[in-house]
Amino acid sequence: MGQEVYVGAEVIVSPLGESASTNFKAVLAGNSGIRLHREAGWKGSDVHISRFESAEAGSFRAILKRILTALVEGWDARLLASPDTLVMLSSTKGDLPGDIRNPFQGPLTELVAGYTLANPPMVISNACISGVLAINCAARMVKAGHYRHVVVLGCDVVSDFVLYGFQSLYAVSEGPCRPFDLDRSGVSLGEGGGAVVVSSEMSAFRQRPARFLAGADANDANHISGPSRTGEGLVRAVSAAIRKSAIPKSEIGFINAHGTGTKFNDEMEAIAFDRMGLEATPLNSSKGYWGHTLGAAGVIETAACLQSLRNGIVPASKGFENPGTSKNLHILTKNTAPESGTFLKTASGFGGGNAALIIQSL
Repeated sequence: MGQEVYVGAEVIVSPLGESASTNFKAVLAGNSGIRLHREAGWKGSDVHISRFESAEAGSFRAILKRILTALVEGWDARLLASPDTLVMLSSTKGDLPGDIRNPFQGPLTELVAGYTLANPPMVISNACISGVLAINCAARMVKAGHYRHVVVLGCDVVSDFVLYGFQSLYAVSEGPCRPFDLDRSGVSLGEGGGAVVVSSEMSAFRQRPARFLAGADANDANHISGPSRTGEGLVRAVSAAIRKSAIPKSEIGFINAHGTGTKFNDEMEAIAFDRMGLEATPLNSSKGYWGHTLGAAGVIETAACLQSLRNGIVPASKGFENPGTSKNLHILTKNTAPESGTFLKTASGFGGGNAALIIQSL
């Protein structure tokens, strides 16, 4: 069976707050960090994004520092110095517009200088699945006995490089994003960070953790930016995660989908969940609250799902009103008690990447 794996000590740092609990309360109240920012886009265009009030507060280094500061509230930070602990950073672009040749080196150098780490940090950067992929990778390392603890940090910022790139693909929503809705028109980008600790030791957590059951990933090899029209990669990732978890899919209480609000992504996910017989499982997207935080999204959204388990409530899928996909899903339009203490978190991204994980309350 291998080593038991726990996950907890969740942190969320965003324009909605500086802790997971503060962010979760804001989400339950229906608040969103997405705002209209005048002349912030390409050639001075107006754009809806979730951004910190000041450039200083929203810098990659500042967010990363605040994540680590908040982490000590839920986990014994003295373990950072242990040779049994690894720090893993999930990000797509790192500290852009800093050193474009190596946008991770500067922040990680400061991280090592500010904290005593026994092992060099590891970077997981695989487009928008980076966060879920990092948590899965951390769980495999712990289960295999390579480390007792892996601290997974996720962080990304809305730099001009990122924003202009999405605008060049005509993928940015005209208003706040509306995942799975009939009138959706694209993503709303967001910046922020999060953290979870993956560990073999329940005693290392200050609050009761959850149990990591399984994770899997797959690549549909469809297109550099477009998802498979049949949802094949996501079907394979989720199917593998369910098989490894050894639980029936009926035991999944809710799904937190990738749900970007683009025409192609949401349609692909709807097809994939329908193919797997998960169309009736309660489902939401978190993108309407924080925007699409890229490599941090999987970490932030998993942290929010852990908050759902702690509080016994799953947030509504903000922005959704009318079904807009060819396959109908059970998308939550109001905050709802979960049907069980088990959730499925998925992510899909550029390059055909798909990842899924399953976590269960203790």
